[in-house]
Amino acid sequence: MDKLLDVKGLETQFRTREGVVHAVNGISFFLRKGETLGVVGESGCGKSVSMMSMLRLIPDPPGKVVAGEVLFCGQDLLKISDDNIRKIRGSKISFVFQDPMTSFNPVLTIGEQVAEPYRVHFGASKSEGLERAIKYLDLVGIPNARERVNDYPHQFSGGMRQRVMIAMGLICEPQILIADEPTTALDVTIQAQIVDLVNRLQAELGMTIIWITHDLGIIAGLADRVNVMYGGFIIETAPVKELYKNPMHPYTIGLLGSLPRMNETAYRRLTSIEGLPPVLLETPHYCPFESRCQYAIEKCRQENPLLRAEECEEHHVACWINTKTRKEY
Repeated sequence: MDKLLDVKGLETQFRTREGVVHAVNGISFFLRKGETLGVVGESGCGKSVSMMSMLRLIPDPPGKVVAGEVLFCGQDLLKISDDNIRKIRGSKISFVFQDPMTSFNPVLTIGEQVAEPYRVHFGASKSEGLERAIKYLDLVGIPNARERVNDYPHQFSGGMRQRVMIAMGLICEPQILIADEPTTALDVTIQAQIVDLVNRLQAELGMTIIWITHDLGIIAGLADRVNVMYGGFIIETAPVKELYKNPMHPYTIGLLGSLPRMNETAYRRLTSIEGLPPVLLETPHYCPFESRCQYAIEKCRQENPLLRAEECEEHHVACWINTKTRKEY
């Protein structure tokens, strides 16, 4: 198995006036070269924090990565020098942030901002950087890219700005592209265009992608594998088809049950997950989903289950109950 990225026991905390927030709680996962990994879960579950922690983008204080390894090309990103991690960010691992409306500097042209990573990492001249920016703006479908490089962010629509953000992420041809909910602020038509664009670019460039989202509908047509997160933990991981066909964790079952389906022949009410997310100020020693779970037993309140392999070799679930048979492990 060709692991491009291997994360082991990543743990991130934030120090606040109310106490220590346990945002990411010892997660482990891997990423193969050329695949798309979906990371899904509701707001506040640790999706973005875990990915930013890998690249040491968490401000300290108040945040701190307190444990774990992030192995990339034979080196631990959490232990290398500040200069070396800066050389990796943007050039070998790029991050596309979720809000295209506020991610640009309003007083710099699009061309200047897209070209900046290439100029910083490769020492290119201004003219070389601009030509490179035009190439990648054209690649992501910006019409008349040569003329538009001199435009400012406010002259682009939301969907076009998101395409520009992706162009900026790709300009150094990174080995890994991390996309943090890049379609959240866009309407469904533009969302579909962005997903199609990323699928096409992956086929053309052989990219490896981590796609962070709360939208399981998008992940269905994009990812190869999916990590489901809740309360700072990965509570289920599986190949995407296996996850949709055979969800095992009660939280995943609830998420999939909340999706409207166009092929339903009979009337079916959408399900909802009762209750509230866990208080992450508490030390996580029990199942974080216990208070909202219809399958909960006494053991769930005493001990947090580890990921356990199911019948499918790559399908792992963190639950004390087999939700298909209702048998206790």
